[in-house]
Amino acid sequence: MPQTETETQAPGVAPPLLEIKNLTVALPDEAERPFAVEKVRYTLNPDEILCVVGESGSGKSVTAHAIMGLLPKPDLRIAAGRILYRGQNIVAMSEAEQRALRGHRIAMIFQEPMTALNPLMRVGDQIEEALIIHTDLDRKARKARVVEMLDAVGLPSPETLRKSYPFRLSGGQRQRVMIAMALALKPDILIADEPTTALDVTTQKQILDLIKTIQREHKMAVLFITHDFGVVAEIADRVAVMRHGRVVELGPAQEVLTAPKAEYTRALIDSLPHGRPTDATVARGGPALLAAEGVTKVYRSGGTRVSKRTELVVSDNIYLTIHPGETVGLVGESGSGKSTLARAIVGLLKPDGGRILFQGTDLLSLDRAGFRPFRRHVQMVFQDPYASLNPRHKVAEIIAQGPIAFGTPRAEALARARELLGVVGLDASAGGRYPHEFSGGQRQRISIARALAMEPQLLIADEPVSALDASVQAQVLDLLADIKAKLNLAMLFITHDLRVAAQICDTVGVMQHGRIVEYGAATEVFGHPTDPYTRALLDAIPGQAWHASHPPSGGPPS
Repeated sequence: MPQTETETQAPGVAPPLLEIKNLTVALPDEAERPFAVEKVRYTLNPDEILCVVGESGSGKSVTAHAIMGLLPKPDLRIAAGRILYRGQNIVAMSEAEQRALRGHRIAMIFQEPMTALNPLMRVGDQIEEALIIHTDLDRKARKARVVEMLDAVGLPSPETLRKSYPFRLSGGQRQRVMIAMALALKPDILIADEPTTALDVTTQKQILDLIKTIQREHKMAVLFITHDFGVVAEIADRVAVMRHGRVVELGPAQEVLTAPKAEYTRALIDSLPHGRPTDATVARGGPALLAAEGVTKVYRSGGTRVSKRTELVVSDNIYLTIHPGETVGLVGESGSGKSTLARAIVGLLKPDGGRILFQGTDLLSLDRAGFRPFRRHVQMVFQDPYASLNPRHKVAEIIAQGPIAFGTPRAEALARARELLGVVGLDASAGGRYPHEFSGGQRQRISIARALAMEPQLLIADEPVSALDASVQAQVLDLLADIKAKLNLAMLFITHDLRVAAQICDTVGVMQHGRIVEYGAATEVFGHPTDPYTRALLDAIPGQAWHASHPPSGGPPS
């Protein structure tokens, strides 16, 4: 092993488990800046949770991957600096030495468990893999350890669940499997890279509580990467704020949250949705633009000689109205039926019962040809701008495709596409580039421009900001509100983040198990909730006490 480096330590103070010293990671020559991270310095102490906060591209994950020895080579390389684990320089270790450390003494939970887990392997086998590599346990002992870890992270029926494939689990369950995998070898350091970003508020709270509990029980150090200061308020002992590859602020969590020194930190905090609904209301007189009446959708499976037929009700007698210029929000956990209703409205699935009336016409009674004219009036912005934009087409082509399909001359459609890029805050020249050349927030703006190209009367936004940084999220929400006001658009806004719903919605419906359990003006639903489930969702918002004492001021960082 490399020689241990030691420094003078104050008497009675335990030395840091991890020290990042002037770490600099070089980007490829054609990149927009020379370094992904530059001269980064911070320490991680035993039995401590350090939150590293910043926007996409700030260097948070690059630093974590450098610690793990997982930088993609040759695109990224460590140009300078040291990473010391118990005084040993990880940068100077051989690949074999880093591999022995990785997963054993330093473990990592990745942001997206569906891509981090092997879809062709049972989850128990994936946890067992680390035990095979790093321990001498026999098969029976490994199996017992797997079951023990699945039980420790609160998964139901661990003996049965270990035999499941990842696609059969919910997002929260997959994330718990990732945590079980990371903890199987009882590491000293746990690196959690945005582990709760795309989760429901209740699942997020469970995962945060789980990480805090495990950290206390195992006396681990946790490096928690996030862009949500609400999460920071919930779990952090100390905070490091990163921007453009540099640490711009470092200090105790309470100090950074209540009296940030860096202007960028203050702007990041101010860009968070605050969860307090506005008093603005929309006149709902006259006929509804869209009305869902008794919409029901049931998924059925099984029914063979050896298995019973199972039914899953995802929409249960849903009633909903949306008036011109109104934003109706649907909030609830994954699987509550929010997206099912949205997909039924745009014709992507057929409900089993009920009616969906658009300007008085029942869309569910129409065949494919009859539904086609309504497609341009109801457009959808999807959650993932990475997956919803064709990577082989240039942006202007993507935006113009819909109008061209409905008979708009190609030259006219492309000219309109460039105009719409300006409407969503992008330069017209962006039309000549491909989706991969843009950030996540920019791609979501392109998705909005594509929807607006059809000049819709109703825009359905399905979790459009859930995977974005807080500042980019604020920009997209402001953009949607601005476009809605200018074009008098009606909007169905689907989200699991109640803070976002409060900020943008006039009316809110709370969904649970396929049913709307509470429905009314946003000020009433958030200010005086009547259903226990609504109250549980509100109670699960991270950092509530801090949010309550931190009134919003200013806007997103520039």
